[in-house]
Amino acid sequence: MQASVLTICAALALATPAAAQTTFELINEYPATSITGEADAFFADPVKRKTDGRVVIKLLPNAESKLRTHEQLKAVTEGRYAMATSFGGALGLESPMFLLSSLPFTAANAAEQRKFYEGSRAQYEELFAERKQKLLYAVPWPASGIWSAAPLTNADALKALKIRTYDKTSTDVMAKVAASATLISFNDLNAKLESGDLNAVLSSGDGGAGRALWKYLRYFSAVSYAAPLSFTSILLEAWSKLDDAGRAAFEEAARETYERQWTALDTRLAQNYARMRENGVTIDENPPAEVMKALRDASREAVLGWFLASSPTVQQVFKTIQERTKQ
Repeated sequence: MQASVLTICAALALATPAAAQTTFELINEYPATSITGEADAFFADPVKRKTDGRVVIKLLPNAESKLRTHEQLKAVTEGRYAMATSFGGALGLESPMFLLSSLPFTAANAAEQRKFYEGSRAQYEELFAERKQKLLYAVPWPASGIWSAAPLTNADALKALKIRTYDKTSTDVMAKVAASATLISFNDLNAKLESGDLNAVLSSGDGGAGRALWKYLRYFSAVSYAAPLSFTSILLEAWSKLDDAGRAAFEEAARETYERQWTALDTRLAQNYARMRENGVTIDENPPAEVMKALRDASREAVLGWFLASSPTVQQVFKTIQERTKQ
């Protein structure tokens, strides 16, 4: 669709019975079988139904757009694509706010993770609006763990890791405990693992994403580092061309997708673990205390650094949500 989003939008007229079918492309770096890829598909279905087929969302998962997550936001702003599902941590250079959901050891469970999002949605909406986009919904990922070529039996084992990280905070944390920590997009992992540049990956390995990992990394430590979010947005100019019925269809589909994915999170981890074990991965659901202590100690300084780099507004959001999670 590269240069055609605005042309398509100009022709969109849902209020006219004879309106032609309109196609919006939704890009996503992660596989169709990841929790975000499945959310994209779930969202596309009610949009088509609720608009009587007048609006179709064409899914482009697994980086079929040739873009990594940190490039997707700009691509939508520029009108090269109408929609994107983007991993929050990869957008950290845009604003420290995007790193909120991937801060280590701040949300103990899915309920707290949801409070963090719902308490900060207004700030996320503002960030997307500044980039000429409307935030539709967020999708939670299962908790991140450490995939490794050897088991993490003690803190010394951490020092042997050449680990892939997924945002600035996790890079700062892992750099304190591992041999090296490198921020790498998910679709660039295979080559690094194949070459031996990496022997560990910070990731949940959700759904089909695990297939890129268990070929090389046969151990998974469930350290529950963080449970980050991905965000699905639409170009505001595309949104403005929808009539009231079209916008209502999108908003209803977004609400349904949001609720469905939080519910799916309850069983997702067990499904992932079952699939991983079927493919020969050894899972340590209770990593050694010294491993957890090393990670938590390293995390405190990184979270403080994030906090100090954030605006007063973001700092207040963080403090307010922390108080709510204690209630």
